[in-house]
Formats: sequence, C-alpha cells, structure tokens
Amino acid sequence: MEKYEAAVLIKHRAFVQLKNALTGMLPADIAQLLGELIEEQDEFKEKELTLIFRVLPKELAAETFTYMDSDMQMILINAISDRELKAVLDELFLDDTVDIIEEMPANVVSRILKAADPAKRKQINELLSYAEDSAGSIMTTEFVYLDRDDTVKEALERIQRVGLVKETVYTCYVTDCRKLVGSVSLLNIVVSDEDKLIEDIMDTSVMSVSASEDRETVANLFTKHGFAALPVVDKENRIVGIITFDDIMDVIREENAEDISMMSAVVPGEESYLKTSSWQHAKSRIVWLLVLMLSATITGTITNHFEAQIAAIPLLVSFMPMLTGTGGNCGSQSSAMVIQGMARDEIRPEDFFKVFFKELRISLICSVILSAVNFLRIILMYHNVKIAIVVSLTLIGTVVMSKLLGCMLPMLAKKIHLDPAVMSAPLLTTLVDSCSTLLYFNIALRLLDFS
Repeated sequence: MEKYEAAVLIKHRAFVQLKNALTGMLPADIAQLLGELIEEQDEFKEKELTLIFRVLPKELAAETFTYMDSDMQMILINAISDRELKAVLDELFLDDTVDIIEEMPANVVSRILKAADPAKRKQINELLSYAEDSAGSIMTTEFVYLDRDDTVKEALERIQRVGLVKETVYTCYVTDCRKLVGSVSLLNIVVSDEDKLIEDIMDTSVMSVSASEDRETVANLFTKHGFAALPVVDKENRIVGIITFDDIMDVIREENAEDISMMSAVVPGEESYLKTSSWQHAKSRIVWLLVLMLSATITGTITNHFEAQIAAIPLLVSFMPMLTGTGGNCGSQSSAMVIQGMARDEIRPEDFFKVFFKELRISLICSVILSAVNFLRIILMYHNVKIAIVVSLTLIGTVVMSKLLGCMLPMLAKKIHLDPAVMSAPLLTTLVDSCSTLLYFNIALRLLDFS
C-alpha cells in the first residue's frame, strides 16, 4: 500500500478496507508506512495512529509495534488502555519488551512494568540488570530446553505444548540439573524413533557464551559460525537464555554505525540523523573538531620553524599538500583495513607483528612506485633533480610511516581497551601531517643548499 492510499482511507474512515490492505503487509512495512505518514502529514496525530493500531489483528499489531521507533511506541503506550497494553505485551517476546523499555522514559517504563504479569516482570528486571553491552542484555529467556533423559516422544510433546510462546524451536537445548550438556535440532527429533533418548541424539559439542561476554564478541561468533541461536550460560554453566540471529543483526548494525561515527570524528548518537537536533549534532562533533584543529597547529609551528628555508626556496611549499595528503590517504587505508579485520575477528592483538611486517612490505611497494612517478613529474615540470630527490625520499618515508601508524594505532587502542575506530582517519591524518612536514624539511636541510 502506498502512503497516499493509506492517507485517503484514513481520511474517509474506511477502516474495513484499511484493515484488509494492512493485513496483507509485513509488520516492518506497516511500521514504516505509519512512520512516513506521521512525518509527512501534520494532521496524522495520536488519534489516527491509535485507530489504525486497533484495526490490526492482535498478533500483527504486536509484531508491528516492535518495528516502530521509540517515539511512535511512546505515543501508542500513552494512548491505549492498560488492558490493551497488557494484550500487546503478552504477544511480545521478552527480549523485544526489554528493548522497548530501554528506549522509554521512567514514567512509561513504570506503566509497562505495571501492565506485565508478575512472572514476566521478574524476568524483565533480571534482563535489565545485565550490563548494557553484555550478552545477557540481548538474550531472551524464552527458549525450549529438554532433559537428557527425555524420550523423543516426550520432547515432541513438550515442544508442541510450549513452542508457540518460545522465540525459536528449531534448536532445543539439553540440560542436566539446569546445566547445559548439549543441543538437538528439531529435525533430528522429528526423524528419530520416538522411544530413543534425547541423550543419544544430542550434540555434546554445543558452543555457549557467558552472560557477561561483550556483545560484539558474540556478534563475531555468529558471523564466523553462522549460528541461528547461541545459548547463554552463567558461571556454573547453567543455561540462562539464548541469543538469536535477529538480535545479533541489530547489534552488528549498531556497532557498524558507532564505528563509522568514530572514524568520522563524531561522537555516536542514539537517535537517527533527522531526529537529532542541530544543537546535538554540533555537540557531537565540536569536541573532536577542536582537538583536531588545535593539534593541526603543530604542523603550522613546524612550518614556521623552517621559514628561512621556505623563503630561500619557495618551491618547497608547493609539494607540502601532496605529501601530507598522500600520507593521510595511506594511513587511512591501513587503519580502515585493520579496524575492519579486528571487527571481523580476523586480526587479533597477538597478530601485531604479522600485521606490522605485512604493512611494511605493502608500504615499501607503494612508496617506491609513488616516489618514482613523482620524481619523473618534478623533473619534467621543474627540471630540478635535487628537489625531485628530496620530495621522492620524503614520499617514501611518509608512506612507510603513515601505513605503519595506520596499522599500529588501532591495535594499540584495542590493547588498552579503547575503541580502535578512534585511531582512524581524522586523528591519524593530523598526526601524519606533522610528522611528514618535519621529515620533509629535515631531508631538505641535508640535501639542498639554502645559502
């Protein structure tokens, strides 16, 4: 359904046709449609949104609710009755409820918790107690577990009894006194003899993560092994929940957005670009801009120090942008590759020297080619062999230095528990500018005659 069609149906209060049209759509598409209507039509306010939400079938309404942004969710929570709110919460999986709560102000959180039944409220509070970036904070406690002594028949009966209210039934986890001892797929259960024990068909090599594990590490495990779900255990290896691939997709998206912001010298924000005010955008950027601006004055100080040499051979100044720009580009390439490798868990801190020597070889190849081309260019344009040698040698040093800094700084940041993305293009470029300028004039002092 297009926006204008929905708007016409809403305007004429054609709710039967609207319900039929929306029922054939996916929840994410319905949420997007409602969001677009709110943004583009001033008259589409709380009343209309609430009416449409009430038109939807109960299960579809709950699923759509999980895909709405926090502003739309808050409008609905404030508009619907406690009974309607409880009906929505009863249809939501526990991890989705926790995700919603984390985005809401205290008064709305209180209302959600009040509407939830006591058992669910207890589970919500347990999940909220985990650190924000931990595996425990993104897991759900709604999973199917079986006893190792169960028969296949008993396992099937249990899945039929509880499966509809669990996040997934495709993988079931086997426990012994609550301790995780294995896993078994629904396929293996279905095709096995009903008198067989679960212990005989389970996989004992099941991988799990601690509830305190960093969620980015968990995301790397999903990416590496292609898991659909991963069990979460406590210190005694008792299973406390599972993490599913849809939750990990959200983590990967958030981590990528955070890294992109950091690599652009912007403090990561919670809201989307358009929903963030100009003042908040400015606040998230100004600190880094001030740091980079002030640190860039080092390059100016170095240039002033060699003012006499520049006055003697003004041509030297014309090559500075090329040298600093090339250095910054080379450093950015290396840092981007290393940061990406670390994000994928392909590069680890113990690979420091492997990465160092690989980037050293790459930098030597690149620098020789770049300096050779530049040497010929200066000879052809300026007919000055000495300046061509100075610039070419500086270019080799700059490329080697910038590529090595580009690979080392992110790895050192990781070692001291900083985000590697901090050591990316803006900061690296500023550092390389100062170092390449200093190198350039020192080589020039030794090879050129300034008398």
